Amino acid sequence: MKEIVVVGSGIAGLIAALELSRKHHVTLVSKANLAESNTRWAQGGLAAVMFEDDTVAEHIADTLAAGAGLCKLLPVEILCSEGPERVRDLIRLGVEFDMQDGALARGLEAAHSHSRVLHAGGDATGLTIEMALVRAVRKADVNILEHTFARDLRVESGRVTGLEVLSPDGSGCTLPADAVILASGGAGQLYSHTTNPSVATGDGPAMAFRAGAELADVEFYQFHPTALALPGTFLISEAVRGEGAVLLDRSGHRFMQSIHRDAELAPRDVVARGIALQMAAQDGAPVLLDATSLGPAFLQQRFPSIDAACKARGLDWAHQPIPVTPAAHYWMGGIRTDVWGRTSLQGLFAVGEAACTGVHGANRLASNSLLESLVFAWRCAALLLDETGENALCEPPWTGERHLLETQQIDRKQVSRPELQTLMWNFAGIERNGAGLLATVKQLAGWESRGDSVETLETANLLTIAGVLVAGALARRESRGAHFRTDFPGTSLSLAHSLIFTQKAP
Repeated sequence: MKEIVVVGSGIAGLIAALELSRKHHVTLVSKANLAESNTRWAQGGLAAVMFEDDTVAEHIADTLAAGAGLCKLLPVEILCSEGPERVRDLIRLGVEFDMQDGALARGLEAAHSHSRVLHAGGDATGLTIEMALVRAVRKADVNILEHTFARDLRVESGRVTGLEVLSPDGSGCTLPADAVILASGGAGQLYSHTTNPSVATGDGPAMAFRAGAELADVEFYQFHPTALALPGTFLISEAVRGEGAVLLDRSGHRFMQSIHRDAELAPRDVVARGIALQMAAQDGAPVLLDATSLGPAFLQQRFPSIDAACKARGLDWAHQPIPVTPAAHYWMGGIRTDVWGRTSLQGLFAVGEAACTGVHGANRLASNSLLESLVFAWRCAALLLDETGENALCEPPWTGERHLLETQQIDRKQVSRPELQTLMWNFAGIERNGAGLLATVKQLAGWESRGDSVETLETANLLTIAGVLVAGALARRESRGAHFRTDFPGTSLSLAHSLIFTQKAP
């Protein structure tokens, strides 16, 4: 029996912990309460080929097209072919997907060639999955540590042997481990406008990077086109546009039709940039999302969470367009893994948004994120359940440029979280350019986050990820997928590969 530590309680962490608890001793570390994660906020759904008029080959093709030439074929094939069975596993675990006429209901989202996106609770898919898995994990033989902060990995002789944590009372200890699985989510708190919860501070990728693991595709951050342009950002699901809502400028005219042939259902990066461009043309005023044609009864039934959020903010979206703005949503980059969750550091595994499997490339296809977490967490658990699995041969390593980042020893000032978020939003957000990125590198080098509180440690992790992301954005002298350089607006054939970053382990 192995000692396995899982960090993170979203769909990836819960699946890994649940499966591994059948054979090994599992400790699940959650920074907040067990149910708080990015998963619970996922509105759009879960894409999978569950219908006779759809094919795995078409799902693969859609995923590759969205990824703008950087998807890795093997993990994409695994994602799309194994996804349907993993969905059936969720159903067996008690997840109740929406039904229509006795069959699974399905919706259409941007860049999908078929209606294949499953939902649960209307627009509460992530929450429904999260709560079902939380119930299952609480019933399983899993040691659950809530409100416990994962501070750093312990590495001995090139292998991860444990995890340093801060307990709820602020005391520290080390959890010994034969394997550590990082399922801690992304780094959405890098930006001042984000759809991510407060826990998304890049802790897993930052500690992996400090320990010597490789990060890949870090420059690709997906900005969701439509978040409410009001304090307390709230995501307005892409599925709303999939059902027929349209985007208007402040004069009430549609503008996406002149930007892309698919208009409001163009890939997310195109829609986000289109909105940003329109907002710049109207002095920063938000654009409007018009869902009035769908009717109040449909909106309340199909999107109950969004409907309630709008009403709570005094918005009557059934009769008036609502103000929206792009916001940081999903990180395609992360800890580089193979198709079994293995990282470049022995004993360390990563799944979910913290990992970079290569399935998303430069731009994630809508509703593939929950599927990726589901499929590769299951595979990671299967590997560790096999006594000989961890030492099995990896598939050939990714091709791509490798970069070594050096830490400069200079005098630094304490940075506040809002300072960092504003800098990243302004110069490493939806649109980037060389001058802004170079200024950002200089500013980041002069900042640090000192202290032993969870907040200062989180900010230190965000600083680490910011440094790698900006380095990647500088090195990628082209525009591709979610990465757009105004000084290099074209796509370069010579950069049709991943950029991989490491630093020397301490």
